Amino acid sequence: VQLQASGGGLVQAGESLRLSCAASGASFRPRAMGWFRQAPGEEREFVAARTRSGGTLVSDDVKGRFTVSWDTAKNTVSLQMNSLKPEDTAVYFCAATVRGILSAYRNRETYEYWGQGTQVTVSS
Repeated sequence: VQLQASGGGLVQAGESLRLSCAASGASFRPRAMGWFRQAPGEEREFVAARTRSGGTLVSDDVKGRFTVSWDTAKNTVSLQMNSLKPEDTAVYFCAATVRGILSAYRNRETYEYWGQGTQVTVSS
């Protein structure tokens, strides 16, 4: 199983970006897919997650600005990021898991599969 993230870049504050993450493997059926981010010198933190059944979790830091969606037929999870702020600058990682319950998807330890990360830089 491989996760391939794309869509990062450099934008100005207030602009938008859309990240996508495609999971390879025709038989791979994750229970949930999520996004985390890591700024320089910081811990990797939860951003958002979506379950196969439609459940959604979003961190308080991005609630109302970021939306997570999942095309289960294509095993592709997307993160629409609006009203970006300089503090959103980080490397964004997608992740997938075949286990767990909704409340566990905020924890990076729940996820077995990780993408390579994509850089998002927001200038002020």
